[in-house]
Amino acid sequence: MSTESSRELTDGWKLRFFSIWIAQAGSMAGSRLAQFALVWWLTEQTRSATVLALATLAAILPGVLIGPFAGVLVDRWDRRKVMIAADAFVALVALWVAILFWRGSATVWHVYGAMLARSLGEAFHWPSMYSSTSLMVPEKQLSRIAGLNQTAQGVLGVGAPPLAALLLAFLPMHQIMVVDMVTAAIAIGPLLVFAIPRPARNVQSNQDRKSMSGMRAGLRYLWSWPGLMAVIGMAMVINFVINPAFSLMPLLVTDHFGGGPLELGWLESAWGVGMVAGGLLLSVWGGFQSRILTALSALTLEGLAVAGVGLAPQGSLWLALAVLFAAGIMNPLVNGPFFALLQSAVAPELQGRVFSLVGSLTSAMMPLSLVMAGPLADRIGIRSWYTGGGLFITVLALGCFLVPSIMNLEQNHQSAAGSGKPTVSTAMLGRALD
Repeated sequence: MSTESSRELTDGWKLRFFSIWIAQAGSMAGSRLAQFALVWWLTEQTRSATVLALATLAAILPGVLIGPFAGVLVDRWDRRKVMIAADAFVALVALWVAILFWRGSATVWHVYGAMLARSLGEAFHWPSMYSSTSLMVPEKQLSRIAGLNQTAQGVLGVGAPPLAALLLAFLPMHQIMVVDMVTAAIAIGPLLVFAIPRPARNVQSNQDRKSMSGMRAGLRYLWSWPGLMAVIGMAMVINFVINPAFSLMPLLVTDHFGGGPLELGWLESAWGVGMVAGGLLLSVWGGFQSRILTALSALTLEGLAVAGVGLAPQGSLWLALAVLFAAGIMNPLVNGPFFALLQSAVAPELQGRVFSLVGSLTSAMMPLSLVMAGPLADRIGIRSWYTGGGLFITVLALGCFLVPSIMNLEQNHQSAAGSGKPTVSTAMLGRALD
């Protein structure tokens, strides 16, 4: 990191970071409202698990396929400009969908297209924001900022679903999409005012002119860190077995609990309230000294809570609310320490591609699981995804305690960094470009 960037971290970093962060949080709120409304519209129109699974597939596929290349470009380009372009693109997509609903011509395929387009913008936006955080925030504050990010996710999870359900009762779909458009446009404002420091580049990184070379540098970096690859593999398996359950939650509400958009809003809010509590806990506490111990302990409990959703009998929505609340508490304690570890350990000039590669790899199994989950859930029901998936997560997390490369993830990387040898980022980047 350059001297100028280091000085900026101690002089007024809070004003710049939180101005951008608050505006981006507002944009996420608008997106949550729009996403809830679109998913419920699909539920009412089709009542099909396959349709909902395909909608989720449309929302994640661009990130899986394009994410690794997007990360390379994020590292090469000005990250502030990337975020501006991504927010503007999302605003235009929301305007297009609003016009379709206003004219009464929106179809299921239009919604699929909108979700694909929004995911494309997100594939560039989120690695830009996450990789910029370590350039704007002092390292000792990264765990707390990670907790704050998880808290914000929880707040949105609490407020957005019931607010979206309320808006659906009083506003037509096109006006809800206009809200998404306006919040995305507002998010651009602080990015036009505040600069984001750019990482100092290794001399060899100036030779990085091809997306494939840059992507190989990120892959070599990940491969050089066996514990991290093991964690990514675990996340891939977890996403395969559990994410279809959450994408099919609207049908769990209608078919098992006999509810509507309000009940769906309550369930999603229970998860959100838990995330707020967990994020605040992480922000204040910071977790155990070992970030991996924090994450695996929370993951064990989260799996049990998810299984409880599937075990909740008909007429016991309160039980599903309680266990989703517990799962929500654990979620920030799983994700926050992991992302803080990456932000503190990965060199700034590699963070864009590393974050997008991690995101793409951990999501890579979801398309296959969603293709399987839709037709299977239409035949045998949805509750099995919660019960089986939750118990599987718990067993997997307990097994990770017995894997030395995972338990020593931080110590191994810190030892390599402090050994006087070339840093992993420099060595891997050089070999990738030779």
